[in-house]
Amino acid sequence: MAVTSAALLRLRLRTELRKARMAAGLTQREVADRMEWSPSKLIRIEAGEVGISVNDLRPLAATYGITDRRKLEELLDMARGSRRMPFTEYRDLYGKDFLQFLALESAAWINRQYSSLAIPGLLQTEEYMRAVMQSFGKDASEERIERGVEARLARQDLLEESDGREFFFILDESVVRRLTGGRGVMRTQLEHLADLSTRDHITIQILPFSVGAHPGIHGPFTLFEFQAEEMEDTLFIEDSRGDTYPGGSAEETRRYLERFWELEDLALKDGVDVVLRRLAERVVEGGGELEDLLQQEPA
Repeated sequence: MAVTSAALLRLRLRTELRKARMAAGLTQREVADRMEWSPSKLIRIEAGEVGISVNDLRPLAATYGITDRRKLEELLDMARGSRRMPFTEYRDLYGKDFLQFLALESAAWINRQYSSLAIPGLLQTEEYMRAVMQSFGKDASEERIERGVEARLARQDLLEESDGREFFFILDESVVRRLTGGRGVMRTQLEHLADLSTRDHITIQILPFSVGAHPGIHGPFTLFEFQAEEMEDTLFIEDSRGDTYPGGSAEETRRYLERFWELEDLALKDGVDVVLRRLAERVVEGGGELEDLLQQEPA
């Protein structure tokens, strides 16, 4: 919970500092000039990419005209608590956008993911992880794969926490039919998905081929929602290279949330565990729509 709290505190702090700057009517460049910082330093603080020391925060608060002692102490406490961010030991593997993704993932109260390419990292078995990482080609050294597996397994601790978090996953049918890592690996992965889909706090849906063109056809995305009302929902989009980067405005985030709800209406929800187990038995040998598999008599 410590790293989760650190991620939440940094997110709250960046939001409060951005609001304070705007309330003071100052641009980022004006603040950077007054603080004798490079503009990039303030940009990175407001983006949550780096923390801010107590020694830097005090004069910054003064620049923003924050004189209320209680408010200042609240900001200082956030700065102190946000120094230890999750997954920073993997900076050699991941860029700043994905490290930010991991930090917010650890802090989110509701996690919504649509995947059209591969099973999401939170749901992958270790063997499936290795198969996916080996497909990276030149970047797939044994050491890099081992550290990547280590990081993904650490992320999955979130699924075991019974603290009220909720997870919603929508998988394109191609994701569960694609033979990744060989028949044994895929069978185990599908059985694992089936087991996860029966947990109360995890919802897994499958978007059948039969729906045709749909709102998610442009690619995978993730939405994070936070328990604290003052925290803004956050969007991450995965591009054609597999890189994950933050979305833009609150309006764009809202549009993607509506897109997710549309996909929920189209996707198969009831009996997903049954479908996944039957797919596992057939080890993705093809044939039949998902709805037909659901109607088949057990073998």
